[in-house]
Amino acid sequence: MNPFKRRAYYLWIGFICCILLQASAQDQKVADSLAKIYKDNLLTDTAKLELLRNLAFNEMKDYQQGLQYAEELISLSKELGNDLYLFRGYLQKGNNRRVTGHLEEALAVYFKSVEVARKAKYTTGEGSAYGAIADIYTVADNHAIAMLYYNKAIAVLRAGDDSVALGSAILNAGDEYLHHKEYDSALLHFKEATIIFDKTNHLSGKGYSLGNTGMVYAKKGINTLAGKNINEAINILEELGDNYPICAYLLSMADMYQLKGEVTTALDYARRSLALAQEYGLKEQISGASLKLSELHEKAGNMGEAYKYYKSHIAYRDSLNNLKTVQKLADLRTDYEVSQKQTEVNLLNQQKKNQRNILLSVFIMLGMTILMLGILYRYYRAILREERKSESLLLNILPAETAKELKLKGKVDAVKFDHVTVLFTDFVEFSKYAEQVEPEQLVKSIDFYFKGFDEITTKYGLEKIKTIGDAYMCACGLPTANKTHARNVVNAAREMIELVRKEKSEQDGLSHFDIRIGIHTGPVVAGIVGIKKWQYDIWGDTVNIASRMESKSAPGRINLSETTYDQIKDEFPCEYRGEIEVKNRGHLKMYFLS
Repeated sequence: MNPFKRRAYYLWIGFICCILLQASAQDQKVADSLAKIYKDNLLTDTAKLELLRNLAFNEMKDYQQGLQYAEELISLSKELGNDLYLFRGYLQKGNNRRVTGHLEEALAVYFKSVEVARKAKYTTGEGSAYGAIADIYTVADNHAIAMLYYNKAIAVLRAGDDSVALGSAILNAGDEYLHHKEYDSALLHFKEATIIFDKTNHLSGKGYSLGNTGMVYAKKGINTLAGKNINEAINILEELGDNYPICAYLLSMADMYQLKGEVTTALDYARRSLALAQEYGLKEQISGASLKLSELHEKAGNMGEAYKYYKSHIAYRDSLNNLKTVQKLADLRTDYEVSQKQTEVNLLNQQKKNQRNILLSVFIMLGMTILMLGILYRYYRAILREERKSESLLLNILPAETAKELKLKGKVDAVKFDHVTVLFTDFVEFSKYAEQVEPEQLVKSIDFYFKGFDEITTKYGLEKIKTIGDAYMCACGLPTANKTHARNVVNAAREMIELVRKEKSEQDGLSHFDIRIGIHTGPVVAGIVGIKKWQYDIWGDTVNIASRMESKSAPGRINLSETTYDQIKDEFPCEYRGEIEVKNRGHLKMYFLS
């Protein structure tokens, strides 16, 4: 599963909605029983504030109802001038918005909770809010700011007496290490959190700690411990009715069995995750589970099912809030963080007054330094392995020169090439075949032909640009200039025609087609655009004319423009077709390659 697929995935599992503020764990049964008291509407003032706080905290079955409780808690707290409960209302609202995927709104509310906690001199609340803010920065992929807030939360909470809040902050910091594949650091944090939750008999926190520990063991290939910890976590959280992280843990089990080659078992876990996510309307989990089912069905050769689940993944992924907005808000909040630094400095100065603690800290830090050196060495080796994987993946997506420029500069400048030959192919009456053939067979057939075309383009030094449905586009003469670009493209086109011709007589269970090919030579601009799913692409009138050459071609024929003909006429026999009208271009001279 690539990083984008995992981005929100790790975030689910480390978050404990507001357990930072009270010793008891979330319990849907409590919410259900308190709802009856709420409907009677007999409580007032502080008693009603406490009722609303418990309702907002424990409501896990109906997130919209939980949001209404939090909003009412905020409104009543303002009316009564109670800053402590106002803080709790903001935090509960932020938790609700975060769980349901409204990340930008959650971040704004959490910053309000920090301000109110400081006003109320509520240290535990301040530390808890810092931890919640760090969680959002984790989603925004701002690792530096996320760790700054996690460390601030832990420092503030260690000075207090709320063990559950401290354990929660340590647990979530461990999640950040897990996301960045620093598995040893993550394991240290999860084990410390487990110890804290065991001492306080905090079942919800214990469930999260065990589940996260299991995920680390799964990543390290220790499957027995992984399964043991994750299954124990699922049992605890099912008892509590906390379905949100269970979806993630089930997918982790699916990952583990997939790596073991046990696809059927992996499918069972993935289906359980999807069913649970759909039951409770959890968008991110639906998207993640759908993607995992798509991968597993593809591995099993069931392309129809794979395509169905992949469409579901895309639909739910695109419905989530745009994380770019969250990142922008994170950047705007950097000034806020700087302004708050003085608080941290004052805290450190106060700690320095105690010489005994300083001496103890020195010995602890010495031991930690030795431990960290060992961890860093292992991390360095892991980075080298990941860099090799990333290099291979990048070269499969972009030309070597473009990939090198992207790594050096972080971007790719658009470049104009004056002499490039562009080729388009298209299967004749593909839409008609698509209506008559099963999707699995159709995808399998297109995959066969495009793999063949890939081999041909590689043979002649052509750069594959993209596929659009049943159309295949490639070019020669970029990103490195090539004097024989037209000849190379013509030779490749002839082999493509021959491949399609031979396959029409084969009885191999595939669908077979006729093909049209069009070729044109001229200038183009090349580069990549966007920040996700990079694709090397080309633009310009040359591309449009090449496409027109294909549409004006005939089944089994290669149609050349006049500029391409001028390049290859001395080497290849051609048949002049005359001047043919082209949409938006007037009449253009065209030639069939004989």
